[in-house]
Amino acid sequence: GFLGNSILGSDFSFEIYIKQGAGAFVCGEETALIASIEGRRGMPRSRPPFPAQSGLWNRPTCINNVETLANVTYIFLQGVEHYTEVGTETSKGTKIFALAGKVENTGLVEVPIGSTLRKVVFDIGGGVPRGRKFKAVQIGGPSGGCIPQRHIDTPIDYDSLKKLGAIMGSGGMVVMDDNTCMVDIARFFLDFVQDESCGKCVPCRLGTKRMLEILTRITRGEGKKEDLKLLEELARVVKDSSLCGLGQTAPNPVLSTLRYFSEEYLSHIEDRFCPACSCESLFTSPCQNVCPLGIDVPGYVGLIAARKYEEAYKLIFQRNPFPGISGRVCYHMCESKCRRSELDEPVAINALKRFVSDWVYRNNLANFEPPSAQNKKKIAVIGSGPAGLSAAHYLAGWGYQVTIFEALEVAGGMLAVGIPDYRLPKDLVAREIKLAVEDMGVEIKKGVEIGKDLAFDDLSDMGYKAIFMATGAHQSRRLHIPGENLKGVLGAVGFLREVNLGRPPVVKGEVTVIGGGNAAIDSARTALRLGAEKVRILYRRSREEMPALESEIRAAEEEEIEILYLAAPIRIMGENGQVRAVECLKIRLGDYDESGRRKPVPLKNSAFFLPSNLVILGIGQLGDLSYLPSSIAVTGWETVVVEKNTLTTSQAGVFAGGDLVTGPATVVEAIASGERAALAIDKYLRGKVLRVSFPIRKRVFDSFRLEEVEAVQNRRVRLPTREASQRKKDFSEVELGIGEEAAGEEAKRCLRCDLEQARSREDTGAEG
Repeated sequence: GFLGNSILGSDFSFEIYIKQGAGAFVCGEETALIASIEGRRGMPRSRPPFPAQSGLWNRPTCINNVETLANVTYIFLQGVEHYTEVGTETSKGTKIFALAGKVENTGLVEVPIGSTLRKVVFDIGGGVPRGRKFKAVQIGGPSGGCIPQRHIDTPIDYDSLKKLGAIMGSGGMVVMDDNTCMVDIARFFLDFVQDESCGKCVPCRLGTKRMLEILTRITRGEGKKEDLKLLEELARVVKDSSLCGLGQTAPNPVLSTLRYFSEEYLSHIEDRFCPACSCESLFTSPCQNVCPLGIDVPGYVGLIAARKYEEAYKLIFQRNPFPGISGRVCYHMCESKCRRSELDEPVAINALKRFVSDWVYRNNLANFEPPSAQNKKKIAVIGSGPAGLSAAHYLAGWGYQVTIFEALEVAGGMLAVGIPDYRLPKDLVAREIKLAVEDMGVEIKKGVEIGKDLAFDDLSDMGYKAIFMATGAHQSRRLHIPGENLKGVLGAVGFLREVNLGRPPVVKGEVTVIGGGNAAIDSARTALRLGAEKVRILYRRSREEMPALESEIRAAEEEEIEILYLAAPIRIMGENGQVRAVECLKIRLGDYDESGRRKPVPLKNSAFFLPSNLVILGIGQLGDLSYLPSSIAVTGWETVVVEKNTLTTSQAGVFAGGDLVTGPATVVEAIASGERAALAIDKYLRGKVLRVSFPIRKRVFDSFRLEEVEAVQNRRVRLPTREASQRKKDFSEVELGIGEEAAGEEAKRCLRCDLEQARSREDTGAEG
């Protein structure tokens, strides 16, 4: 028999129908519906017996949803064979999903079972909007698990989803981008389950409540590491002992996020940091939260809007000793989280930072008193790159006697020898090093290479109580293909270093640069300025996957540098020991790897040749570990092993940071690494517990009057640049910066979301 509200009239008697001896076919998801129809309280009951054995008035009853009934009808009308033509071996037919969340095309989607998540999210859904990155998909309704990006090629079938900790469920599919906090998502869905729980069984009624309390504490920065074990134990108990499907599946969002996003939980607990800028108890504004240096971005942007440029500079300088440098080469992660982008475009935060530092330097207002406190303890810093300089700045400010040992004849590390002048003028680098480091009393010993001119162990004998290693990654990776040792094959790092030191190699004819990062782009643009007739870049993936800054790629294209995508070198050919050509193969993109990028697969019989007088390898960088004593542990990736929070190495009193630990990263990440190391060294020398913690970052807004206005769409300012035909002839700076009027207008585009956060904290009595 079939019972349903769409067919039966209000006067129909279920009891009369059942007493005629028929079974019942009821639309519904819970056995509680049966109790309600029978006139009892709608409560679930333990199973077995299952409703199919004993349901409505003890008759066999099928409890299914509308989708199931529609499929059954199709099978009856078309036949089993026709229905099973689609699907997988164990999961037949199609499935309807309610596609929602951070995806271009939302709505109901019907696909054959076995289709991949990627097909649904990207091919049908159109991918994640606004250029954001896909992070995860929650599938199966509120009780479904969260599947991370690395499993996006999973086929959607019952067995595959179960292995990943998800369920097919009601067909809900919520797409999440990199602005989604997975801890908060778990809390959100558990909150929903708590509201829906009938309360009959203790595991569901109380277990989900305790889990929700723990998750809420974690999102507020009040969690403890032990909470994670307790959370998982509670989830297992609720899953195994609840009476109905609601309680049995309720822990799925929690268990799946603990499984795939454990680092995000630890960030909330250990660092009180929400990487997605979602848990508002942990930050004052998204831009400041995501900045590795924790600069008060809304504060200095507001000061620029009020034309208080010197105050804005000093506010930046509190957390960033090198504002002019970072204003030119920063990856500006802050702009990726700017809430203004939800209206039109993010605020040009980096351009404003550069403007205010340039204004202060032009007006000779960057003068700071050296530290008055003195400490007799000596600290050695190996390497004068951004990490070493940053550590020295803070330690000297606290009164320590700091000496930097630099192997090169100039200070600055990659700032001085790894970035061309047209992006970062060397006089600016020297000025900021003098202001933030040398004027603080730090001695920089140039031309002293540890391990060659001075043994590492001698530093302790010289009275240095702590050592910070920050020697960066100054060696280019090799391709390991025939012909790499020919004359005219150079590493990008070495090539750029020689140019920046005033010893450029002879460049003529055709130049081929291999790689897709900033070092490769810099090498290509530098070779063009040195006289190359033709410069090309060879990259084995697509443009979308190129790791270089989009602005740098565009600049290279404007300068008529050819970029060959989906091509890889297999041999470097030469004549009389000199490079003459590069043999390449065309590439197709295959399956996706765990990083989310498609694997490059060479195409057979696709070889082609590129005439080349010079080949530059820009495929990655390595650190030089030859000077390290055997007591310091290193990884298989040729980086130094450190404790994540304190940057301590396996040798007491020795710390390491920057690219030497992370591999090639950004300038601001290296500066932040130096600050963290300085905090840890200070605690170590004072005999304190070695744990570095940063307070919730506060904001400045009460030093000037604010006017509240309605935001309207307004495009961000564009940095003026020199004409490509002229700039490629020399090394003068390409980007010219913005003027005072443009800076003021751009600063006023800031929505000051830190103020709204401050108001909400005042309303709840929380600390601002």
